[in-house]
Amino acid sequence: MLKPLSAALAAVLAVASAPAFANEAPQGAARFAHDPYPSTYAPIASAPVLIRGATVLTGTGERLDGADVLLVGDRIEAVGPGLQAPEGATVVDGTGKWVTPGLVDVHSHLGVYPSPGVRAHSDGNEMTNPNTAAVWAEHSVWPQDPGFAAALAGGVTSLQILPGSANLFGGRAVTLKNVAGTTMQDMKFPGAPHGLKMACGENPKRVYGQKGGPATRMGNMAGFRAAFTEAAEYRTRNTPAEEAPRRRGRNSGSENGNGNGAGKRDLRLDTLAGALNGDILVHIHCYRADEMANMMQLANEFGFEIAAFHHGVEAYKLADDLAREGICGALWADWWGFKMEALDGIQENVALVDRPANGCAIVHSDSSEGIQRLNQEAAKVMASARRAGMEIAPERAITWVTANPARSMGILDETGTLEPGKMADVVVWNRDPFSSYALAEHVYIDGARVYDRNDRSRQPVSDFMLGQSAGGAR
Repeated sequence: MLKPLSAALAAVLAVASAPAFANEAPQGAARFAHDPYPSTYAPIASAPVLIRGATVLTGTGERLDGADVLLVGDRIEAVGPGLQAPEGATVVDGTGKWVTPGLVDVHSHLGVYPSPGVRAHSDGNEMTNPNTAAVWAEHSVWPQDPGFAAALAGGVTSLQILPGSANLFGGRAVTLKNVAGTTMQDMKFPGAPHGLKMACGENPKRVYGQKGGPATRMGNMAGFRAAFTEAAEYRTRNTPAEEAPRRRGRNSGSENGNGNGAGKRDLRLDTLAGALNGDILVHIHCYRADEMANMMQLANEFGFEIAAFHHGVEAYKLADDLAREGICGALWADWWGFKMEALDGIQENVALVDRPANGCAIVHSDSSEGIQRLNQEAAKVMASARRAGMEIAPERAITWVTANPARSMGILDETGTLEPGKMADVVVWNRDPFSSYALAEHVYIDGARVYDRNDRSRQPVSDFMLGQSAGGAR
């Protein structure tokens, strides 16, 4: 009787000693970026739409005058002159109007810092440790935030929701489709990779200087290096040898994974290991040129890639370096001077980052108000560049709020440009979108008309705003 009991006990102990997440996620390196909260988003069924005779900015750097855009199902079917409307299609007269891809905001806190801006809604910064890489912004998103509908009225169809910038590692960012949903998962962009929010400079040292550190910029850097060193060792322990990571830095542990799953699961290190593997995209809040250079050296040391520097008021000082490394600059049109590290900003920043070959300039919001008029923020950059002798065409400028942010978020294969086969995320403007008088008239997401400025039934109102007079479109 003892023998079967011993065998059963051994089996129980074997299960208990197995990696804590062995049965919760795929095996191998993919487990670090595994998403147990997948998207439940489903496109709204809609008839084909033909937008006829408009000025079309494709987001690829091309301008087409008097062109048509055909949407079939949830995809772009064709772009060009003289397209035929399929049976049952809705035909939209685009005469005098402009058509662009849906706008994409790479830096938003909608849903995690929603309106009304009260303490009870302050869910964007987990200010309990310099390294909160374990937290996911999506678990703070409040889908009823009225800011989503206001952004939709400004033509925004996709947006990345980031944690705040109090910590060295703020946690994971999530990409959403700007649709009404009961849950975050109803809005979650299918297949979009997570982002990792990092922050250098004043914020982490100000928040933690009297709470155990870091208290200095050198302390910030030491914190980054210590965390990635630990993450590299964790990755090595938990990656089978046959799935050696794609890129390895000098401090990445042994050359091959041993796959023994040693130790219990660590949610912080899952995120950082996913970033080292390139499955989670790295977005860094960083203002000064010298610190951006330090972060590029950090990325080189540990073998990861930086998707974008955010805010970067001094990005113009190293625009060539950013272009060479394939790093986007997600920037404001003209915010500067509100703290020391933001003191050396210039209004030509975006235009100068855009200028080199392979330059990737982005106009972002970081604001529940700015996201409502990203087109006008981009127009301010065009005006500043013109005063400095740089003439930027609309077909170039539109990439700052469409293709380039989509590229940095890992969703360019799906959205950000008007190309056949891509998601039918489209905005019809009443005029040149870079005019001060431009308004988004129609907004389509996956081919469905989700916003119409002239039809109140197509102007979403969150549950929170029902019965309130402020619920109308602006």
